[in-house]
Amino acid sequence: MEGGYDRPYEPATCYSPTVALGRHEGPGDAADLWNDYEKVVALVPSMGLDGVRLNVEWARIEPHYGQFDHVALERYVNVARRARSLDLAVTVALVDAAWPAWLGLEAWLLPWVEEAMLTHSRRVAAAFEGVATGVVVFANESALVKGGYLDATRPPWRRGAKNDAAFASAQLARITETLRADPVVGPLLVRTWRTLTLSSSLDAVRRARSAALDGNDLYVRSLVRGAGPTSAPTGLLARRDGDWVVDASKELLDALA
Repeated sequence: MEGGYDRPYEPATCYSPTVALGRHEGPGDAADLWNDYEKVVALVPSMGLDGVRLNVEWARIEPHYGQFDHVALERYVNVARRARSLDLAVTVALVDAAWPAWLGLEAWLLPWVEEAMLTHSRRVAAAFEGVATGVVVFANESALVKGGYLDATRPPWRRGAKNDAAFASAQLARITETLRADPVVGPLLVRTWRTLTLSSSLDAVRRARSAALDGNDLYVRSLVRGAGPTSAPTGLLARRDGDWVVDASKELLDALA
């Protein structure tokens, strides 16, 4: 959604090889959310939502191993501060659908990546201390493993690699468990949530919303559709004539509220 990845002189993600090969389009400028975060966040309360999940893209804040973009990280923190000023909760996602190209396509099979992920998580959590209300380590562990090693729908584009899928799943779980004991990251970890796609039926939305009242966070994907291989099927907001507007039916918003 942010735009600005996987083109020359831009941060490269794990999708950069297949984008370069023309297998699919890259995000390009996408929705240019990087420059419009504040405008989008300002519309969230009007939809009856009580928080946002902010994906802190690892490739942007560490585009090369050991090279940190502190300005980019502070940009994310300032977006979170803006959301908190509107009485919104802010959950930070450390890894969603992409990771830096320098980690390699087989990142979750490589033993040294575990320590790199722990370092990244601690750095981000420390930057958001006192600002974020929650942290999610992997937005969707099962999708990373299933799509990457069993269904060939995302990097590393493997199919039926059951042993590697099991190894990757164990490494992701080990990273999360290690961070649960971390004094900075651990207290912020969100333990349970439900994910809802906006293509779901209104009845499914209402059921998910009702279940969320039992104490689970309900993560609605997505505020903005975006572009490229990690884009969402649809979004709650859209840009029209240069302005951001709510692009969802009253029935859907009522079901979410």
